Amino acid sequence: MRAPRIKTVPTWRKPRHAITCAILAVGTVVAMMLYIDAWAAQVMLHPPYWLWFVFNEVTEFGRSGWFLWPMGGLIVAVAFLASPAGAYADRAVLAMAGLRIGFLFLAIALPSLFVTIIKRIIGRGRPLVGDEIDPFLFKQLVWRPEYASLPSGHATTAFAAAIALGVLWPKLRGAMFIYALLIALSRVVIDAHYVSDVLAGAIAGVVGALLVRDGFAARRLVLTIDSNGKVAAMPGPSFARIKSVARKLLAPSLQW
Repeated sequence: MRAPRIKTVPTWRKPRHAITCAILAVGTVVAMMLYIDAWAAQVMLHPPYWLWFVFNEVTEFGRSGWFLWPMGGLIVAVAFLASPAGAYADRAVLAMAGLRIGFLFLAIALPSLFVTIIKRIIGRGRPLVGDEIDPFLFKQLVWRPEYASLPSGHATTAFAAAIALGVLWPKLRGAMFIYALLIALSRVVIDAHYVSDVLAGAIAGVVGALLVRDGFAARRLVLTIDSNGKVAAMPGPSFARIKSVARKLLAPSLQW
């Protein structure tokens, strides 16, 4: 709830850049709907069994619970360990660790929640719904899974996670984007979504995670923004330091 402390706007949110990116994103999604979706869904009706099997397993790792449940547990653990009676240095380490976990949680949870709601309002039918493949089959406000295709929730979660983890640990960016692409591809291969669905989900995940990132950076929580609009992670405690503090705080209860 801290008020923003930095007024600099990140480069991607400056009006010229934002409008250009929005036009390109919407135009690409519409073009996919018109020219790619039906063809790709038809091709994926009869994929090689091994391909379907592999991606049917891969797609399960795109669920938000793989990230949110462990992070939620860690947030509870940090709250349990943080005691006003503890040393200031130990409480500072826990606070910095808790803020980083909280950033990751919100950067993944908020875009996923938004998409969970909006996709049911849009009401786009999935590829195998109806008598034939119809990318323009819509039933708004029916709140049924078969009419919750646009955007893809798995793609949203995967790309939001890729952005969030890449912000804190840049060395993970390559691996996380490969993960996100595989999750997005899996949704098309198993005919759970159209190509435009996963593209829209990827855009929602990236934009949502970046907005959360910018909110933290403006408040100098975990992240900061320089005068050129570049966002970077602030120095934080090492894993060894966090483990040392946790061990010290848990020692009395373990001895008891």
